[in-house]
Amino acid sequence: MASFDMSAHVRRINRQDRIATGVLVGIAAFVMLMLAAIVIYILVAGAPKLFDLNFLTGKPQQFKEGGGIGPELFNSFYLLVLTLLISVPLSLGAAIFLSQYAPDNAATAVAKTAIETLSSLPSVVVGLFGFLFFVLYMGWGFSIIAGAVALTMFNIPILVRVIQQALEDVPRSQRDAGLAMGLTRWETTIHVLLPAAMPAIVTGVVLSAGRVFGEAAALIFTAGQSAPVLDFTCLDFSSPSCPWNVFRPAETLAVHIWKINSEGVVPDLTAISNGTAAVLMVCILAFNILARVIGKYLERRLTSE
Repeated sequence: MASFDMSAHVRRINRQDRIATGVLVGIAAFVMLMLAAIVIYILVAGAPKLFDLNFLTGKPQQFKEGGGIGPELFNSFYLLVLTLLISVPLSLGAAIFLSQYAPDNAATAVAKTAIETLSSLPSVVVGLFGFLFFVLYMGWGFSIIAGAVALTMFNIPILVRVIQQALEDVPRSQRDAGLAMGLTRWETTIHVLLPAAMPAIVTGVVLSAGRVFGEAAALIFTAGQSAPVLDFTCLDFSSPSCPWNVFRPAETLAVHIWKINSEGVVPDLTAISNGTAAVLMVCILAFNILARVIGKYLERRLTSE
């Protein structure tokens, strides 16, 4: 019987490990290289407009060069704030119920499956539903509120899953300790679980904000493709020029990029498109960086680590 050569076996598994590690590192490097190339290309192409105050605050032009993105930039942030104001409380309540109160039965399983299904719906489908229901049936027309509710429809499933996972990741011992001290289940959730899960919750909310901020397909059919000139001194909430009027149409940055590349006739179309894309990219990158910074700060603050 041939003896087992341990040294050869060790060399073979070490070689296999190096090959596997090299393949995985190569795949990761390729993905990172592609991502970096896209980001750098967009930022370099739009760099001249990134620091142009007239571009960032001016109104768009239909036929002559020199237009800006002031209304679109404001509309994007306004829509984002409204969407989060609607979706965060609903998602938080649903996540608390599913993780702490919902019984483990068929109805709960169906609810969780429905949430997972909604999170995978294409945004254009959500936009078409929003057009049929909110724009036409509800009579809201192309408006900010129609866009915000449509964005809420596919933002809620993501937030519910993130918040639910954050609550479930809190050690069971902390929940049991709160109940052992005489706290009710609600008091334990509010005073024990939520503070412990807050870093992950905030990170998830900020990251979802970045996705909402860059959404276009759903807003084309709900918020519209026009950007009325805004008058920040106007307090008539029924006026199309009032920035705070939720029933006015609102073209966002992402929709503006799509529209100007599909229908634009301005001479400096390429420069406007590149500049808008660069501003949108900077905002989304800022959301991602902000999520990490806030998450780490809250983790140190709430866990003393």
